[in-house]
Amino acid sequence: MSDQSSPFAPQEIIPEETIPIEQLAYLMDELPPVLQPPPILPSVVIIGRPNVGKSTLFNKLIGRRQAIVGDEPGITRDRHYGIVEWLGRNFELVDTGGIVPDEDAVMPANIFKQASFAIEKAALLLWVVDAREGITSLDEALARHLHTTGKPVFVVANKVESDAVRVAAGEFYRFGFDALFPVSAEHGNGTAELLDEILALTNAPIAAPSLPERIRVAVIGRPNVGKSSVVNALLGEERVIVSPIAGTTRDAIDTDLVHNGRPFTLIDTAGIRRKGRTTAMAEKLSVIMARKALGRADVAVLLVDAVEGPTHLDEVIAGYALESGASILIALNKWDLIAKDADTAKLYERQLRERMKFLNYAPVVFISALTGQRVTRLLDLAARAYDARYRRIPTGELNRFFAEYLETPHATLPTKTPVKVHYVTQARGVPPTFVLFTNSTTALHFSYLRYVENRLRENFDFFATPLRIVSRPRPTQKVGRSKKAIKSL
Repeated sequence: MSDQSSPFAPQEIIPEETIPIEQLAYLMDELPPVLQPPPILPSVVIIGRPNVGKSTLFNKLIGRRQAIVGDEPGITRDRHYGIVEWLGRNFELVDTGGIVPDEDAVMPANIFKQASFAIEKAALLLWVVDAREGITSLDEALARHLHTTGKPVFVVANKVESDAVRVAAGEFYRFGFDALFPVSAEHGNGTAELLDEILALTNAPIAAPSLPERIRVAVIGRPNVGKSSVVNALLGEERVIVSPIAGTTRDAIDTDLVHNGRPFTLIDTAGIRRKGRTTAMAEKLSVIMARKALGRADVAVLLVDAVEGPTHLDEVIAGYALESGASILIALNKWDLIAKDADTAKLYERQLRERMKFLNYAPVVFISALTGQRVTRLLDLAARAYDARYRRIPTGELNRFFAEYLETPHATLPTKTPVKVHYVTQARGVPPTFVLFTNSTTALHFSYLRYVENRLRENFDFFATPLRIVSRPRPTQKVGRSKKAIKSL
């Protein structure tokens, strides 16, 4: 054998010098922010029996519609994940499927195990119950299982829309969990207090804002208004099947393009029909896919047929877009078929505004997918709306805004005692959410919240973007934390 070693011969392994964990942690802290790994977010898991409003609460807390909501129990079968931003801090929110009882209303162990992975990682569990219906046998069984997890549990008594239901919700204190929060997930009442307590318990890290790589634009509308034609006109080629037969597009189709140096993803959704007319399973799935597409869109372009004019179904679809939290543009298509004079556009816009008063901030564009008239303007406006929805207002500018518009009330309030706003803060970025802290024990009147919204739009150019304005009344006592309150029930 030759003395020369083969290149494939085993080599002597020289152990590298190990770096102590403490020194590694110090070195990581010294890295610039862009090179530091993102913080691990605490996981907050929503759990509960079917049809108590878990998905509605999930959508409200993350600030946009991501989980599908319906009246039928068991719609949510898989876990949904989202990131909640509140008061400059982030945590992960998980929506689990509903716990389904068997014939004896006893929770099967294997169904509870479906959520066990999320529960195991959870820093906090939100047990959602129906305050209107009260305690059921399934609630009692679920409470016993939750006690075995060893996790902190907040009881979220949902559907509290009256003082009588709020009082009745106190019966859930008897399960002995960490806190009870009466809320209305549909209207948002009580969710701000819940978010405050979640931050306090989970020690959620400071939010690290990150913009999506592409501007995601969903083209929505009822069947046969020209959605695919608009997408093809923007792309300059027939990428999506176009047909006069309503319902040609069944799935949400994503296509990437670049316009004026900015990257976009166009989402051509299936046409949305009235619920009573979506009898075929494929069409029902089309509605679900379209609403899910809205959940991941930054901007929704609502197409309306200019020849037929706005319809009730257009209003319904606009409502879906509003619930999703997306910025909204309204496009009247087939404008080339309209006989026009100098006042035609004004008359059409007035008619549209009358039917969709809740979208008074959404710009209206008159387009023709067939001729290409003003179609690319949709992308210019979508880019402007995208910039607005991710806008963060510096504290100094908010303080100036407060001093000019809120320190002395400029709107009439229907109360005998003057309501004073102590300060305002931007609690969330997408969609922009602002919290007003007041001296009042009741929520501010909607007219005043509308006044604040209008002033914010005027001063900070929240173009085409929905704003969330939350008033924080001064609480009379710490919600859900008082042991005396628990004993007294």
